[in-house]
Amino acid sequence: MISIKTQEEIKIMAEAGNILAEIMRQVKSAVRPGITTQELNKLAQEFIFKSKAEPAFLGYDDFPAVLCTSVNEVIVHGAPSEYALKQGDILSLDLGIIYKGYFSDMAITVPVGEISMEAWQLIRAVKKCLSIAIKKTRPGNTFGDVGNTIERYLEKRGLCVVKELCGHGIGKALHEEPEILNYGKRRKGEELKEGMVLCLEPMAGIGTGKIRKAPDKYGLQTADDSLSAHFEHTIAITHNGSRILTE
Repeated sequence: MISIKTQEEIKIMAEAGNILAEIMRQVKSAVRPGITTQELNKLAQEFIFKSKAEPAFLGYDDFPAVLCTSVNEVIVHGAPSEYALKQGDILSLDLGIIYKGYFSDMAITVPVGEISMEAWQLIRAVKKCLSIAIKKTRPGNTFGDVGNTIERYLEKRGLCVVKELCGHGIGKALHEEPEILNYGKRRKGEELKEGMVLCLEPMAGIGTGKIRKAPDKYGLQTADDSLSAHFEHTIAITHNGSRILTE
């Protein structure tokens, strides 16, 4: 069952989202050629504790870090390591926190130095896709409407939707009902209602869209080693639309 949050709960989750967005901004500003993904993880951990929050990912399904660092073909859940980022890489940062008992979750994909035009187009398309999907997330529409919007936008740009991964509800748990697919049919699925708090997270690649386990055993990557990008916001459904909590 999809939980409906009270205004007081959404207020706390907005506070959590503001904290998370600021931490992500600081981590993003540290991304450069030569820095290791483990160094970025350490920075994120420092920022979380300074903010009087708790890491949401550390220990979740035995994940060994607070920050997911997914490089190039890795779509999600890449574990930080001693890998030093290189000019031309693209890096997906996925971070979650717990604040006053509530979870918040967001992800961005960023360039490392100068990147190819193909990589830029991928990043811009997935970021824009999230923005369009959020506008579609309002009372009266269905989850099928949202998934269909994501799928059509990305496929029109020659990208492949990663259909085996999805968004989710969020609140007192990191992953709550429902699963939010990045594809679907209009007017199908459950109707969106005021008070739902959701994580929308389109993921796309320039290859086939098929996935496999990454060598680190935590990440999931494109099966054909093609580039991928991932963006995510935590949003609340209001009476007149949606409100981004992770800004």
